[in-house]
Amino acid sequence: MGMTQHAEPAVSSPPASGPGKVKDGRTAERPLALRLLARPEVGVFLGAVAVWVFFLIAAPPVRDGSSMANILYQSSTIGIMALPVALLMIGGEFDLSSGVAVITSALTASMFAFQLTLNVWAGIVVALLVALAIGFLNGWLVVRTGLPSFLITLGTFLILQGVNLAVTKLVTGNVATDDISTMDGFDQAKKVFASSFDVGGVQVKITIVYWLVFAAIATWVLLRTRYGNWVFAVGGNKDSARAVGVPVTFTKISLFMLVGFAAWFVGMHNLFSFNTVQSGEGVGQELIYISAAVIGGCLLTGGAGSAIGPVFGAFMFGMVQQGIVYANWNPDWFKAFLGVMLLGAVMINLWVSRTATRR
Repeated sequence: MGMTQHAEPAVSSPPASGPGKVKDGRTAERPLALRLLARPEVGVFLGAVAVWVFFLIAAPPVRDGSSMANILYQSSTIGIMALPVALLMIGGEFDLSSGVAVITSALTASMFAFQLTLNVWAGIVVALLVALAIGFLNGWLVVRTGLPSFLITLGTFLILQGVNLAVTKLVTGNVATDDISTMDGFDQAKKVFASSFDVGGVQVKITIVYWLVFAAIATWVLLRTRYGNWVFAVGGNKDSARAVGVPVTFTKISLFMLVGFAAWFVGMHNLFSFNTVQSGEGVGQELIYISAAVIGGCLLTGGAGSAIGPVFGAFMFGMVQQGIVYANWNPDWFKAFLGVMLLGAVMINLWVSRTATRR
């Protein structure tokens, strides 16, 4: 970093070890503060704390335990999807169909089970296969055609949006599915996907637990497994990754399928929380998921990011969404607030990155 290094003799004695060892500019250990700032999730963590403190002051109801549980619940439904979207972004790709894929999964499970009068678990399994197939198709088309994933998944987004509406109207005669709450297997499925449990007199949604467990698994996969190395490698430079033996095709397709799995999971939660699904929902949610990942420190160019950062990014979204309600503000300002928050987070991440690399 601009320091002049003197040439050493071809043969020299090993450097002294121990406390008296002199460290040059290349080997000196960087200060702890700079090493922390180099982590992509640090900026969003500070931002999340700032937003939380702001609403604690501006909206006193936020201080209540049940209000905080609602905020975490909103964050979890965003965060479960933001995690695989973030992994996909680290791998250098986007998925604009993730929002409507959630609704496609819920519609498939509901209509398949209801129209054929089957146990709801049959619809759940079919919906999982459909969601994975959508992810596989997106990944396969991206790999085979070489087209940007933005274009491929934009096409998938439009197809799914139209199919959701058209098929639902054709099958049910309405824009929403039928109520499945009296069908066989509903109570068991609700316990898995949409139950609550009591913590100190506060009802906590099971999705919060799933969110944190998925985040822990994703972090372990990224940092401790060969597959995590593949994800970073294909996001950084897929040609170089392929040259050193990384299975680029498998990695990219599996990342898209992981997004499909998460879309299925959130779709099942929506279905068993409300018993019915509106076919026109989901549009615009993909931008929320991508924004949570970007705010969490994932680069748009791929090759960098974490699974912890999007957790804080999703929390910021849930905090703002519910905080505006608790503060009795006009909810029409929600999207504007999120836009400001996104721009601010991007600028903070840029400043943090530059500060961490400054000597």
